[in-house]
Formats: sequence, structure tokens, C-alpha cells
Amino acid sequence: MSAVPSPSESSPAQGRRDASAWSQELVSITKAQHIELVMQANYWKSLHSRAVRREQWRHDRFGRIVQQLKEQAGKREAELLAQLALAQAQIRDLRRRVFGRKSEPGKGAGEQQRGQCVAHVSRGQRHGTRGHGRTMQSHLPGRSEFVTLDSRQCPQCGLALEEFPGTQDSEVLEIEVKAYRRAIHRRRYKPMCACGCLPGIVTAAPPPQLIARGKFGVSIWSTVLLDKFLYGRPSARLLQDLAGHGLNMSPGTLAGGLQALAPLFEPLEQALVAKLRSEAHWHADETRWAVFVELEGKVGHRWYMWVFHSPSVVHYVLDQSRATQVVQDELAGVHSGIISCDRYAAYKKFARLNPGVVLAFCWAHVRRDYLETANAWPDLSEWAMGWVDAIGVLYHLNNLRLGAAQGSTERAGRDDELQRAVQAMASRRDAEMGQIGLSEPALKVLTSMKNHWDGLTVFVHHPWVPMDNNAAERVIRTPVIGRKNFYGSSSLWSGQLAATMYSLFMTAKLWKLNPRIWLTAYLQACAEHGGQAPPDVSAFLPWAMDARQLAAMRACPAGAAQYTGAPHGLHCFDTS
Repeated sequence: MSAVPSPSESSPAQGRRDASAWSQELVSITKAQHIELVMQANYWKSLHSRAVRREQWRHDRFGRIVQQLKEQAGKREAELLAQLALAQAQIRDLRRRVFGRKSEPGKGAGEQQRGQCVAHVSRGQRHGTRGHGRTMQSHLPGRSEFVTLDSRQCPQCGLALEEFPGTQDSEVLEIEVKAYRRAIHRRRYKPMCACGCLPGIVTAAPPPQLIARGKFGVSIWSTVLLDKFLYGRPSARLLQDLAGHGLNMSPGTLAGGLQALAPLFEPLEQALVAKLRSEAHWHADETRWAVFVELEGKVGHRWYMWVFHSPSVVHYVLDQSRATQVVQDELAGVHSGIISCDRYAAYKKFARLNPGVVLAFCWAHVRRDYLETANAWPDLSEWAMGWVDAIGVLYHLNNLRLGAAQGSTERAGRDDELQRAVQAMASRRDAEMGQIGLSEPALKVLTSMKNHWDGLTVFVHHPWVPMDNNAAERVIRTPVIGRKNFYGSSSLWSGQLAATMYSLFMTAKLWKLNPRIWLTAYLQACAEHGGQAPPDVSAFLPWAMDARQLAAMRACPAGAAQYTGAPHGLHCFDTS
């Protein structure tokens, strides 16, 4: 085994060769490690960048989620605040309805709500003022009663009292309602001639009957129709009242009699519709009415009682829907005119289908919008009541215009004043709508007024058109009272009869006729025509009556009327 020479023993040349080998071996190891380290560094750098990207993505996603949650929480908070405000407004509204005053205060209420002192004027007779005295109704038939002393002698000495000329008089109004039986005895006659032209026994003709073989006369059926459809009394209470007067009628007899009478009024209703369509202005409204029948395709029992009010006619229509088709059918053949109505979409569609028809929207509904806004949003109370006062000024200016003589200088000046007020109101509306930060309830009311402005200002250029639809609101109260008292109709025919009777009675009241006198005369005419409607009903149409007929139907000194059968044969007679 050869020994490795030590450095000291090796030669210089050998030492240089060994150092060079060692240096080459050291350099080659460092490059490999460097390459490996670089590869590892790149690997860890890529992992780090991926981790950074992943964490950044997580951070961004978490931030978006947090932002979305914040936005949802903000929206939810706004929704809850809006719901809370709405609930508080509803509570205020309910409290006002139960414990408060009317929703539409009278003159001066706006100033009272803003804290100004306005003197309250009570209605009716004022205390301390002189009245008109007792009004005795001299048109009523009189019954004289003479009252004498039980003892006509002096209580002290016993001498007789001598009668003194004259009497000390007084009057008391009384009413007497009683049922009675008409015992009809028809005389029989035997002919004395031998010509044979007459039968063996001749008997007077039987009295006319409204219902064949019926035992109830015209006066009873007039009372039934008036009590139910004009005064809103339920049938059960009416039967109880009749029983209290000694007259017993079963519910089945009442229903059967009304169903038999219904066809008698069809010619009158056709005449009402024809007259309605011939006029150029109508008020229209509708309300719910229950009809307890089952119809295919109809869910529930809610029907609608429509009313159409022209200058001469008040006509009601019962329909299962609240659609435009009802207006189309009622005003069939009408191509032009003005309808005073609310903002219900059915009327708007009818106007679009009939370009010649103009809608005159109701200012009372606009005023109600501001009153409800003032009640629901106390912060807007002063603003809303300012608009209520402005609408009141508009009514006042229109009344002044209508009070001036047509064609006069005063009328022209009032008309110009009204037009300037309307233009100023429109400018005020647009200016407030353009304000920044206007609350949503206020913007909603102003937008509605602007959208309906053309219809709201129809009265400006057509003075004979009222500013509101109160005429229809008033005449629809009668069906509403009936609905509250007996809820509706149990059958379709009874509902249609209700609409017909409401039409006849309200038209009679429009012409200031006495409904009882008019109805009694018409039913008597039907009885005289064999229980059928008269061939010519013009004698019972107010617009076809002459002055004498109208006077007879409006006031009867004895409180009775009779149909004589002759042309224009409506006469009053004394029954005292």
C-alpha cells in the first residue's frame, strides 16, 4: 500500500495540480446547490403568490358579502321604518275615525288645525233669538172635537153655568195607520126585457186587482216597496210592523208578491235609460252590493251597484263586475258628453274608447287626498292644509262666478279671476314638485293632481259642470243604507228589482215628486190594466208631465191621489 505523500513531501507542481482539482470540485457543488435553491425559491414564490391571491380573493369576497349585508340591513331598516310610519299613520287614522271629528272639516277647520283662533258657530236655532213659531200643517184633513165640562154648575153655590159664545181652540197633529178589510159587495141585476141580449143575471165588474187572485191591495204593496227600497227597512221588521197593526203577512207571500210586481216596472226603466242616454252630462259612481247567488265563473257574492245621474234621471245598474263594460252598456250609443266621476280606471278606459266623451274629475277626492296626508303624516299637516285652503278658495271663486248673471261684466271678471287662480295653482304645484328633498307622500299627491289636471279643470270652461261628484255620492247613499240594514239581495231578481226601485224613487225625488203618491197612482193604473203595465207610461214620467200633473204629484192637499184612467188623469181628492 503506497503512502499518500504529505504536502510537505509533495512537490510544488503536484500541489498546484491538487489545488486545481479541489477548486473544480468545489465549484461544481455550489452550482448544483444554487440551481436547486433557485428552483425551491421559485416554487415557494409561486406558492406565496397563490396564497396571496387566494387570501386577496377571500378578503374581497368577504368585503362584498359584508357590503351586501350592510346594504340589506340598510334597506331592511328603511323598510321597517316605513312600515312603522305607516302603522302609526293607520293608528292615527283609526283613532280619528273612532274618537275624532269628521275627516273633511268644514269652513275654518284648516285654521283651527294650525292653531289659529276661529269662533265656533253652532248649527240650528241659536239660543235667545226669536224663532218662527209653531208651524201647523193646514193641508192635512181636520177632525173637530168639542170638549165640555162634566159639571156645568158652580162648585160653591150650585147654580148652573151659562154657555158663552165661541170656543178656545188648539190643534194637535196626530197620525193614524191601520189595516182594514174592503168588503166588496157587487150588486146583481136581472133583465126585464125579452130580447135576450143580456145573460140571466148581470153583475157589476169586479174591482181591479194588482195581482191576480191576490188578497193584498195597492196600498199595502206601495207601503212594502217604499219601506224597503226608499227607507231601507228590512223585510222582517216591516212584517213585524204590519203585524203590530193587525195585518199578518208571511215572508213567502211578501217575496212572491215582489217577484210578481217586478215586470210591471220594466217599461218605466226602459224609459229612464232612453232619457239618460239622450242627455249630455252624467255623474257616475259605484258601491258594493251582495247578491247571494252562485254563478258559473263568479267567485264570491260581491256585486256592484252603479249609479248614473243625469239632469233628468237617476238610474242604478246592478252588475257582478266593476268593469268598463258596465259603462259601455249603460251609455250605449253615446258618442259625446261629460262624465263627472272619480279617478277609477273604468271611466278612463271608456273615455279612451269614446274620444268624444270628456271626464270631469272630482275636486272633493283631491281635497280628501290632502286631508288624509295631513292625518297620516303630521310633519306634512301644515303643507297639506294649505292646499285644502287653496281648494276652498277655488270653490269660492267658482261660486261667485256662477252667482253672477250670465253675459254680464261681473261674470266675465269672475271668470278671469277663476282662471288666474287655476293657473296659479298649477304653477305652485309644478314648483313644489321640482323641490329637492320633497317627501314621497307629498310628491304622490301632487303627481296624482298633475296627472288628472285636464279632468279637474273641465269646470273652468264649462261652468254648468260641477267641481265635484257629490251629486252621485248623495244618491248612492240610499243603496248604502239598504246594504247596511239588510246587507244585499238573496236572489238575482230581487237585486235587479232593488236597482229598478232605487232608480224610480230617486228620479221621483229629483223632480220633487211625492214617491208615495206617484207609486200609488202607477200601481193603480197597472191594476186597472189587468195587472199589467199601462200601454203608455208617459203619464208617469216626470219630464213628460204638464204643470198640472207635476203639481198633483208634488203636493196633495188631502194626502191621496187617484188614477182616473183618462189622459193626464191624476187628480187629488179629499178623503176626510
